[in-house]
Amino acid sequence: MKPLEVIPAIDLRGGYAVRLLQGDYAQETRYHDDPVALAQHWAQRGAPRLHLVDLDGARAGYPAQLELIRRVIRAVDIPVQVGGGVRSDDAVRLLLQAGANRVIVGTLAVDQPDAAEAIFRKYGAQVALALDVKSGRAATAGWQSVSETPYLQFAQEMAQRGAQRIIFTQVERDGTLQGVAFEPLIDLLRAVSVPVIASGGVRDAGDLRTLHALAQSTALEGVIVGKALYEGALGDDCWQAFG
Repeated sequence: MKPLEVIPAIDLRGGYAVRLLQGDYAQETRYHDDPVALAQHWAQRGAPRLHLVDLDGARAGYPAQLELIRRVIRAVDIPVQVGGGVRSDDAVRLLLQAGANRVIVGTLAVDQPDAAEAIFRKYGAQVALALDVKSGRAATAGWQSVSETPYLQFAQEMAQRGAQRIIFTQVERDGTLQGVAFEPLIDLLRAVSVPVIASGGVRDAGDLRTLHALAQSTALEGVIVGKALYEGALGDDCWQAFG
């Protein structure tokens, strides 16, 4: 069977590993004081990849925790994808130089699509599109703003402009443990042909099994898990059943 890559998320804010509820910076839960040790824990438990987000960078508009990101990447021997505040070619270059396996671009693609296209063309599979969706539209600036662009239209445009992978986050589900909203994800998988990684709302192993089944007939290749993992709703080796 085709594997489903189950990817633990580590969100960085002020040097700590945290989770936000629906992207709300006022609703933060701190899960670990040492993101480097946390990354090593997931790597040692067999995680195939890490999803690292610089929340301070997402608000500031540039990678704000570059040194910590560099330390996390150097501490593990699995690939790390990094997002948050990546709004220029220089930011992409800095994160790749820091060792990121993949850099995630979101706000830039909405606000400056030509600049995003240049980055997609230049870096290829080293860059993924962050498609963060709120009320059916692309959210930007650390999910603090919402564009006027319907998300399926935006996804298709970015794929045409060279995006080779989409990380699809359902903002209203993120951090809620309400379960994945499958219909918007399926609509996206029908609208584009590039690989998709799902994120937002994973509740339990049942969601992972459904996503794994969906991956067998679509371009879905992975899922990012956060709160369900940190709250114990998923085992800390949950990825092994789907790899």
